[in-house]
Order: sequence, then C-alpha cells, then structure tokens
Amino acid sequence: MNPYDLIVLIHLATGSVALATFWLAAFARKGGPLHRAVGKLFLLAMLAVLISGVPMAINQFLQGRPIGGVFLSYLVVLVSTGCWSAWFALRYKREPARFYGRTNAVLSVLNLASGATVSILGAVIGSLLLGGFGMVGVLIGIGGLRALRRNERPGNWWLKEHYGAMLGNGVATHIAFLGIGLRRLLPELDLGALQMLAWFGPLVVAGLAGLWLDRRYGRAPVARRAAPAAAG
Repeated sequence: MNPYDLIVLIHLATGSVALATFWLAAFARKGGPLHRAVGKLFLLAMLAVLISGVPMAINQFLQGRPIGGVFLSYLVVLVSTGCWSAWFALRYKREPARFYGRTNAVLSVLNLASGATVSILGAVIGSLLLGGFGMVGVLIGIGGLRALRRNERPGNWWLKEHYGAMLGNGVATHIAFLGIGLRRLLPELDLGALQMLAWFGPLVVAGLAGLWLDRRYGRAPVARRAAPAAAG
C-alpha cells in the first residue's frame, strides 16, 4: 500500500466514524455526558477527515483534474469552518468577541470566495450541481461577515452557532457517503438521481432540522451587548 492509498483509507475510516457518531450525538440527551463525549469524538473524526482531505485535493490537481481539485478544496474550507465554529462556540460562549474575531472573519471570506469560485465554475461548465452547491459557501460567508458587525447578540448565540456548525458538518459527511460510498455499495442506482439526492438531500434535511432546533433552543433568554471584536 502506497502512502496515498493509506491516506484515502484513513479518510474513509474516519468518515465512517463521523457518520456514526453524528447520529449518536443527535439522539443523545443534549448537554448530557454521552452527547458531549460523542460530540468530541465526532469532531476528532472530522478533523482527521479534514487533514486527510487536503492531500486528496492536491492530488486531484496533480492528476490533471482541476474541477475535482477545486471542489475538494471547497469542501476543506466548509469542513474547517464547521469544525472551528462547533468547537469554539462552546469554548468562547462567555467571550463572544473572541469567537467573532479575526479567525471567524478569515473563514467567512474563504467561504465566500471559494463558494463563488465553485458557482462560477459550475456556470462555465454547465453544472447545476456545482453552481447550486457553491452558493452554500457564499451564504455562509455573507452570514458570517454580517454576524461580525452585530453589536448585540442573544444570550444563547453560542448554542445556535454550535448546532448550526454541527448540522453543516453532518451535511458534508452525508454528501460524502451518499455521493461516493453509497454509489460504490450500490452501483446499480441511477447516477443522476443519486447525485441530486447526495448533494441536495442532506441540505434539505439539515435546513428542516435547523428550523426545529431554532424553535426548541433558539429563543434568546437574555440579550447581551458584544464587546469589540478581538482576535479569534
């Protein structure tokens, strides 16, 4: 087994762990010991997916597949943002200025730029999937930059940032499974239908889950004025 094959194997193995722990954390009692422990394991698995995904993206460019390289690089940006936000929203829940600092600003700009690049690429090659999925990064980037400018935040801002980021990570995990893993397990499935399901199905489910979580946990108990933005 060459080094690149080992990287791909690690990527697949840790992605499988992330897929399993996502659902275990989702059904565990929120804030309980099991939820916290499994959530940490999920983020560690996602970190391994992220690290192993970088050389995979580079390999796409080296193999003369720039579209695949651009798309995988875009996924690296999305997953990096989700992992950072999910972890530091909890760590900085009493320090919103640290969360909404330079790191958050850089990630927002990267999402906006990479999402716009993927959307433009989709328009150039006539891919509705790329064009539509690139808008996810654009919306994340715009939302992140707008959040940096707010002077007041609800007392539970950190909770909304946390579960929003975890949903985003779940979307990335399920897109990888449905778009790659399931296609290999069931090659007889219709490729066009599977691509639509793989790319947009998780987004729809995550959107509905986000609305439900907003109704249950998203109401602000206390309004706080944020301190001036500092380094993240």
